[in-house]
Amino acid sequence: MNSMLIAVICGILGLAVAAFMAYYVLKQPQGSEKVRQISAAIKEGALTFLGREYRILAIFVAVVTVILGVVPALGWFVSIAFVFGAICSGLAGFIGMSIAIRVNSRTATATQKSLSHGLRVSFRGGAVMGLSVVSIGILGLSILYFAFGDNANFLTIIPGFGFGASSVAIFARIGGGIFTKAADTGADIVGKVEKGIPEDDPRNAAVIADFVGDNVGDVAGMGADLFESYVDSIIATMTLGMIAAIAAKNHMGILLVPDEAAAWFLPILVAAGGILASIIGIFMVRVSEKLKMEALLNALRRGTFSASILTAGFSFLAVLFLDASINIYWAILVGLVAGVLIGESTNYFTSYSNKPTLRIAEASQTGAGTNIVSGFANGLMSTLPPVILIVIAIIVAHHFADVYGVAIAGVGMLATLGIQDATDAYGPVADNAGGIVEMVGLPPEIRQRTDALDSLGNTTAATGKGFAIGAAGLTSLALLLSYVNAVEIEMADISLLDPRVIAGLFLGALLPAVFCALTLNAVGKTSFSIVNEVRRQFREIKGLMEGTAKPDYARCVDICTKDSLKQMILPGVITIASPVVIGLVLGPLALAGFLVGAIITGFILAITFSNAGGSWDNAKKWIETGAYGGKGSDAHKAAVVGDTVGDPMKDTSGPSLNIMIKLISIIALVIAPVLIDFSGLI
Repeated sequence: MNSMLIAVICGILGLAVAAFMAYYVLKQPQGSEKVRQISAAIKEGALTFLGREYRILAIFVAVVTVILGVVPALGWFVSIAFVFGAICSGLAGFIGMSIAIRVNSRTATATQKSLSHGLRVSFRGGAVMGLSVVSIGILGLSILYFAFGDNANFLTIIPGFGFGASSVAIFARIGGGIFTKAADTGADIVGKVEKGIPEDDPRNAAVIADFVGDNVGDVAGMGADLFESYVDSIIATMTLGMIAAIAAKNHMGILLVPDEAAAWFLPILVAAGGILASIIGIFMVRVSEKLKMEALLNALRRGTFSASILTAGFSFLAVLFLDASINIYWAILVGLVAGVLIGESTNYFTSYSNKPTLRIAEASQTGAGTNIVSGFANGLMSTLPPVILIVIAIIVAHHFADVYGVAIAGVGMLATLGIQDATDAYGPVADNAGGIVEMVGLPPEIRQRTDALDSLGNTTAATGKGFAIGAAGLTSLALLLSYVNAVEIEMADISLLDPRVIAGLFLGALLPAVFCALTLNAVGKTSFSIVNEVRRQFREIKGLMEGTAKPDYARCVDICTKDSLKQMILPGVITIASPVVIGLVLGPLALAGFLVGAIITGFILAITFSNAGGSWDNAKKWIETGAYGGKGSDAHKAAVVGDTVGDPMKDTSGPSLNIMIKLISIIALVIAPVLIDFSGLI
């Protein structure tokens, strides 16, 4: 109980610091009347979208709750955990977005004072999201323990919490991703390519929708995404740990933890230590007035590296406190180091400070075709380091602590999520601030500062996506191992020569491809509507191009809202239904193969899409600094086309794949009690 008390205190402390950060940023001046008007329009659009999305999700949650409740092997306790997980996930996303839509104007105003003040305001705004996600996660799991910890079916109940979190995350990420990239693509195609006007020009009708999309997709959607990664990794580790503790007590396994209670508390304590480390790391982020990307990136690295070192120390203390095997600590450390290195690998392949992205910018001189080929090749090559790092982490963690080591390595990787998420959520705030500066016509030196913060945000967002993908891979594998144990399948029973396993592998490998096709097409359809609407307004509103008339921003926001919410349903439903159908029709062995196939191909595609899109975006940003003719040049137009192709890859399909592979894995774990002693319908 002392361990749980420590976790609860750390969760409350995290929320208290998040509240302090929110208080600090909301005290900052909002700026001129025009700045406040633009920010108000963004706020209205974002809250309208989120309200409609959550109403749809409420219907879905209600239906699934009833289904889970009436299934005899599951029951109403699982339903309660499911609803609670959904509420916590939605709350985490909402808190982060509600601050982000208020900090954009304050960041734009703060940047007029100095670059360092602009970074401080925007980063602390992002920190509200980061600390809220981890704190709500810890407190939610703690409440679940106090409510059901003594229940004999506790191992069946807790996956319901992760299922609820993942269900909200998949729709939030897809819906928000479609919205943001459709608006961004429409604005870029008509504005920058066809009309030759600057990005975020107030004459472009899709500009406000683009700003809204940054918040609903890259803040609210991302918050729900990382929340479910965080809680799923802890749930998988708890499940495997308690199974390992029971086996050791019966002299059937390795003694890694002294008892079942320690198996539950250890991942919670590691995560709690990560909250403390993240709080310290957030306060260590400082920057000078240099506009160089390296100086800005080093400021954030100082915070993330410090948090990682402190987390390593706190994890060691947690292992000692619970009298667990020191081998578990090495597994935690392996996951922590792998997460840092995957982030650095992503930075190398996506930042315009490095050769891969500079080569894409150079290729833009000969047109959009060479830009796209170079960028996609870069995305494919960028899969090499993360895959090798994950493989090493799996092998080393398994060597030290068996399958439990693989699971807790995922917890170690995600322990610093508080600050990792802060650096990720900061990006959309900085992007909005730069757009507001452009729209109100502030001096060029202010735009240079916001451009520097925006470029840093692109890099940190790409790094955050790489980190999230790596964590998703380990978390999904841990959930897979938990599922195999839950359905009482022996490892030797999973044979690659078994037709059911082979069928599952092929179907699992197919799912990410179909999922990406649906989400990319969804962005394409919505973008088509936005492009035609922006063209119509330029054509029909007299004086719009001359700047004497105003566009109808609300019309584009409304189109994006309606289309994205409609388009998000099919890929989400397919993801949720597929493991249930495979498990019931082909049986538990086929479902194990299905999970393996989906995790591997989903992991590869997620890295490729995210890093290709990030490098296309930053190649465009590099040209906009003046390289190869700068803004308006042929190279810039080619880079804009590449960025337009990469946008839905890096902000819709790629990040959604993270949730997809975790969601199918947690669903498999939830329905495991139904599949025991079941061989399938055919």
